[in-house]
Amino acid sequence: MEKEENIKNDNEISKKDNDIKTEIKSESSSSDDKKELSPEERILELEDKIARTFAEMENQRRRFEKEKDEAFEYGGFTFAKEALNLIDNLQRSKLTLENDESLKNSEALKKMLDHLKIINEDLISIFVKNNIKPIECLNKKLDPNLHQAMIEIEDNQKEPGTIIQEIQKGFTIKDRLLRPSLVGVSKKTEDKDQKPPENKENLKEK
Repeated sequence: MEKEENIKNDNEISKKDNDIKTEIKSESSSSDDKKELSPEERILELEDKIARTFAEMENQRRRFEKEKDEAFEYGGFTFAKEALNLIDNLQRSKLTLENDESLKNSEALKKMLDHLKIINEDLISIFVKNNIKPIECLNKKLDPNLHQAMIEIEDNQKEPGTIIQEIQKGFTIKDRLLRPSLVGVSKKTEDKDQKPPENKENLKEK
């Protein structure tokens, strides 16, 4: 038994020695690979690493500057969009008052509409000063980037696709669309009395 244990211990020691030798050889080989580089090559390697590091730093700086500029210019985007509800509510109030039979043709209605008009103009002026501008759309061709067609209206005086009604005013903030204009566009009147052309072969048979 003692002999077997001694042989086992000797084998384990021999295996550990081999592992250590292999590890030392591997480190030596790796060290030799590094030593194979000349000083000039090492300098070029370091210069390349430094250049890459500076390039990455510059890219990060540019990204930060872009994000900062966008945050400054468009940081109020959500607030501006919500603020447009004020203009919408003024327009709804105007329509409600105009359709009130008890107020029609009264001096009170005229005064209220005048006040609403002044408030609306003041709001638009404040928006414009903050680079929030209304989209002019009447009598213009439909532009999907700025307008959203809600209805088609028969009109033979206008070229098809011309905006002839503004349902809800659209706005831009700087060079971005805040919300599109909701519009009605023209289309040609359908001639229901016009008969389809008869087939020439049928004419010949007659």
